Amino acid sequence: MSTNERSLISRFAMEVVTGCIALLAGIVVVLGALEYEIGWDEAGPQPGYFPFYVGLIIIVASLGVLVQGFLNRSRTTGEAFLTREGFKRVMAFFLPLAAFTAGSYVLGLYVGTFVYLAGVMIFQGGYRWPFALTVAGGITVFFFVLFERWFQVPLLKGPLEAFLGIY
Repeated sequence: MSTNERSLISRFAMEVVTGCIALLAGIVVVLGALEYEIGWDEAGPQPGYFPFYVGLIIIVASLGVLVQGFLNRSRTTGEAFLTREGFKRVMAFFLPLAAFTAGSYVLGLYVGTFVYLAGVMIFQGGYRWPFALTVAGGITVFFFVLFERWFQVPLLKGPLEAFLGIY
């Protein structure tokens, strides 16, 4: 790591946070499974059987992450997990995706998909407008035909679809 690139989050801190979150998730899964029977009966596994053991696996794996993190602490203390430059790259991916999510809720999934794909292709990928708009339009039409016509699964629509009479 260069001297002008400071660590925003250390690797050790991220390993501990990840281990704790996974441990909590495993505990929640196990406790949820215990609301049902977790054994076997004459018909086979009861409703909580598989979630219970998956939760136990998550707990064991998270404890492994925590132990490994603490055992390697002296080696990873100064190591960066996230730097400013890395954070910028993560945000370059996350912010358009968050805008896509919010935009799809307001504009509908198909318009949101078109805008997201075209925007990412033009502004991040450096593609020319005609190519990006053609690809985004083609993919959007493909998804519309696939979900709405073939699978007959209506997805979230917005004001444009209502204006065009596409329900």
